[in-house]
Amino acid sequence: MVYVLSKEGTPLMPTKRFGKVRRMLKEGKAKVVKRTPFTIQLTYDSKAHVQAIFLGVDAGTKHIGD
Repeated sequence: MVYVLSKEGTPLMPTKRFGKVRRMLKEGKAKVVKRTPFTIQLTYDSKAHVQAIFLGVDAGTKHIGD
């Protein structure tokens, strides 16, 4: 999963299109902001198409067997 920020820094929809992200970085259309979690910022103006999403957080092994 690659998180995407607009040119102004507002969050956009994340993507799983790694080839497109790689090409955008190579062509200078995006830059890496963070490596963990991998986040890019676009260097060109784009429309802010966003949808409501829900994030589920797994508590991990702390509560197994309770």
